[in-house]
Amino acid sequence: MDRPFEILFILYEGFDQLDFAGPYEVFFRVPDVNIRLATPDGGDIVTEPGLVYKGMEKLADIGRCDLLCVPGGMDQTSLATPEMIGHIQRLAADASYVTSVCNGSLVLARAGLLEGKRSACHWAFRHQLSDFGAIPDDARVVRDGRFFSGGGVTSGIDFALTVAAEIFGDMTAQMQQLLIEYAPEPPFNAGRPETASREVLVAFDAMFGDALRQTGAYVPEV
Repeated sequence: MDRPFEILFILYEGFDQLDFAGPYEVFFRVPDVNIRLATPDGGDIVTEPGLVYKGMEKLADIGRCDLLCVPGGMDQTSLATPEMIGHIQRLAADASYVTSVCNGSLVLARAGLLEGKRSACHWAFRHQLSDFGAIPDDARVVRDGRFFSGGGVTSGIDFALTVAAEIFGDMTAQMQQLLIEYAPEPPFNAGRPETASREVLVAFDAMFGDALRQTGAYVPEV
């Protein structure tokens, strides 16, 4: 390319920090990549955990991108307005890749971009994809044409490495993996309802209410 590869992260008040930080860490050192961060209103923004990001661009001021990425978050209402949906549709129309992490896929689905397409999402929200005509897929990383999606939160790194390999080649992706020492060896196998123990499911259910029940996931009796 005769210009940098443009990656746009669409952020919003209350987005999840790790959904964004993992992919950003993978992409920002790749040569000839330019990353832009935009929000509905520009300026400063607060993440779901309370960290402040300063000096964001305004989404309406972004003319184009090669890759669009929407991270997840609990409150996506600021991206659900007709104006913001219009900007997401406009940017996605010309982007080579349209992507998401966690329930950021619901933003794309709400914009009508995932109709008839397979998509990943956090397990607690995955069932909502079908409300917008998308096909829920429980894989950690899902590709359907130019659409890439990562499942819940930590899948953002797997997602970004997969996308980096697609765009920049396997060697570049593996060098980024080596640089960030991404060699996960989790101490527990409790990352999904299907693998978590009965005790963990009971404790989770007590702390987070009906998240498991809403998805149809198994909730054992106490």
